[in-house]
Amino acid sequence: MKRREFINKTVQAGTLASMPLSSLYAMVDESVKKSSSTKSNYDVIVLGVGSMGSSACYHLAKKGHSVLGIEQFEIPHQQGSHSGQSRIIRKAYFEHPDYVPLLERAYKNWKSLEQESGIQLYHKTGLLYFGRSNHLLIKGVKEASKKYNIPLHNIKSKDYSQFNIPSDYEALIEPDAGFVTPERSILTHTELALQNGAQINTNEKVIKWSKEGTSIKVKTNKGTYSCKKLVVSAGAWSNISLPQLKQNLKVTRQIIAWMIPEKWDDYTMPNFPCWTIADHTNKGIFYGFPILDTGKFGTPIGLKLAHHYHGEEYHPDDVDRKLDGTEEEKLISFMNNFLPNARKSTHVMKSCLYVNTSDENFIIDHLPELDNVIFAAGFSGHGFKFASVIGEILADLAIEGKSDLPIDFLSLNRFN
Repeated sequence: MKRREFINKTVQAGTLASMPLSSLYAMVDESVKKSSSTKSNYDVIVLGVGSMGSSACYHLAKKGHSVLGIEQFEIPHQQGSHSGQSRIIRKAYFEHPDYVPLLERAYKNWKSLEQESGIQLYHKTGLLYFGRSNHLLIKGVKEASKKYNIPLHNIKSKDYSQFNIPSDYEALIEPDAGFVTPERSILTHTELALQNGAQINTNEKVIKWSKEGTSIKVKTNKGTYSCKKLVVSAGAWSNISLPQLKQNLKVTRQIIAWMIPEKWDDYTMPNFPCWTIADHTNKGIFYGFPILDTGKFGTPIGLKLAHHYHGEEYHPDDVDRKLDGTEEEKLISFMNNFLPNARKSTHVMKSCLYVNTSDENFIIDHLPELDNVIFAAGFSGHGFKFASVIGEILADLAIEGKSDLPIDFLSLNRFN
């Protein structure tokens, strides 16, 4: 049976939706190995097949363009920003209301991707917002909700007994929010890109790229390729791939933890939603997720939470990511105050990388004076939910030279 026929039959049978993550890894790994080719010239080369790059490869290949994706690690991997089981997705966007139209498109694209693949990627849990009424989080979600008619409801914090919320905090819930599974999403985008004819090379490191005439030449540790258009979605390595952006991007190391709670069932779906808390005694925002099934979502297991605030500056190639205990102490202190029964012990702590811009908004643009080089960078810890639409935008910019989606506020020239 041909591979495409096998995929189609498993989709029709509905078996991919509950496929263990390890099996999906194996499926994509096999597809990548089978996609090897001696071809060296492409319409588009995508550097970095992670959150945005895998989506770009999918959209480009689906539109019939020859595309090569080059990834320096496995797909997916734990060296950058996209591992860790879950990423919050929401529409009442406090960061900037102009993101909401992009989120509307992202939700639509996630749904289309689920229908095409048969794999569930978006999980609707609702999202709680707690904070004082004058905090940016609370003011911002209310503004976005009002402007775009996004459902957002007042609740009583005592309705969620797992939390200990100060009496002067507002409590809101966005019912249509939830989380997207990053590993499954990247694997699904990659698998469908391969099915549509993309070439994906893993464990291949780019040494340099350069413009030669009207083409772009890319040299790696394994070969040399050329393309009409180059898309750079290198995540924490954007400064290395595009040194022109160095002054606009700062890489920081962030800490994520999984805790073992006193009463396990109190923190599993559907008993426990995603949540955000603007603790007035700390900068930034704390956030977390319900406990997820290990087989379906991958290890580690436990109640996941993190602090959305810039960590220490970091070089992405620094392999020493040992934690000194200060980060855990901060999370434990927070939990003692706001989730007093949610931690019996710490199961595991991990790190990921943020790529921050000065205004914490993304950059999606052509490289100055090089219209055939397109890039997406600076997702500042809140970008993954947009992956399904960023890939579409990158494909449009590469092929059409423009996008009909509202991305002007994300252009590079805003820093000039």
